[in-house]
Amino acid sequence: MDTTADITAMRRAIALAARGLGATSPNPVVGCVVLDAAGQSAGEGFHRRAGGPHAEIHALREAGERARGGTAYVTLEPCNHTGRTGPCAQALLDAGIRRVVYAVGDPNPQATGGADTLRAEGVQVEQGLLADEAEAGNTAWLTSVRLGRPYVLWKYAATLDGRAAAADATSRWITSAESRADVHRLRAEADAVVVGSGTARADDPQLGVRGIDGAVQPLRVVVDTGATAVKPGARVLDGSAPTLVAVAEDADAAHLPKDAVLRLPRAADGPGLDVPALLAALHARGVRSVLLEGGPVLAGSFVAAGTVDTVVGYLAPVLLGAGPAALADAGITTLSQALRLAVTETVRIGPDLRVTAVPVPARKGN
Repeated sequence: MDTTADITAMRRAIALAARGLGATSPNPVVGCVVLDAAGQSAGEGFHRRAGGPHAEIHALREAGERARGGTAYVTLEPCNHTGRTGPCAQALLDAGIRRVVYAVGDPNPQATGGADTLRAEGVQVEQGLLADEAEAGNTAWLTSVRLGRPYVLWKYAATLDGRAAAADATSRWITSAESRADVHRLRAEADAVVVGSGTARADDPQLGVRGIDGAVQPLRVVVDTGATAVKPGARVLDGSAPTLVAVAEDADAAHLPKDAVLRLPRAADGPGLDVPALLAALHARGVRSVLLEGGPVLAGSFVAAGTVDTVVGYLAPVLLGAGPAALADAGITTLSQALRLAVTETVRIGPDLRVTAVPVPARKGN
């Protein structure tokens, strides 16, 4: 039976793991807490960046000799392979850890097996403590491993009647300064930020993270099928962060930097590029999480492709009555085809409401 001390230590490990969001890709975020043989806190750590020591190593270094005979609490099954760092399962054995409690099994076939290695050496191993909480904190990486494509979070801002802009196309600013600051937190947690040609033309966005100390700038991606929206001198080409402009295979992109051009096939149905091909290309570049910032047409193509994993809507207490909707054509023609969502969180952000929701599987007969 899990004790209060077990739960407290694992919850602390989950909080530590969150500190690595946006900095560890293509690796997961992981936290670790080590208690000594007397049950007292001896060391803790989290995975800070790809290529650097894993969470267990940081915690064991802090614990030193106090780790011997102690317990390690880890949010993800200790790895069992040698990559840019050595296997954490072996490090736990070398440190003399006698009990390991981990929340979520590692779905990566290259790294799994750490639990079996530990058990074979007589270590008491337990799985599943606060698994739902740990999985939620690592959902982007877990999704990318399980589906073989980046996790996609679609963020949008809209009025209470669902308008993303007014009838004259003005959209600055529908939501508050507080909501816009919160979006920079989402950017800081993502590997890539993706917008479409409409947003590039209307806003000339820079797409970087501002106001968050130590943030790793995400890859900036503009889906510009005809290579007509991103012009020389565009803010997204300012060199402050890596940039890709995704264009059709037959588009004339001579005016763009060669290393910024990503050529992709056009969508088989409808305008734009093939969304799965875009995500596959990003995944091949180590992108494990995507923040889709719009606009409505691009969001519609992602929804139609079934590649939106989470929706975050910032709703402002504003009414317009006309203007483009937050979501354009998503291939849904009747109510029975609607993408049903489960709301997981509602939070007040300044005067606005932030709603987070995830798709739910369609019920049979719908």
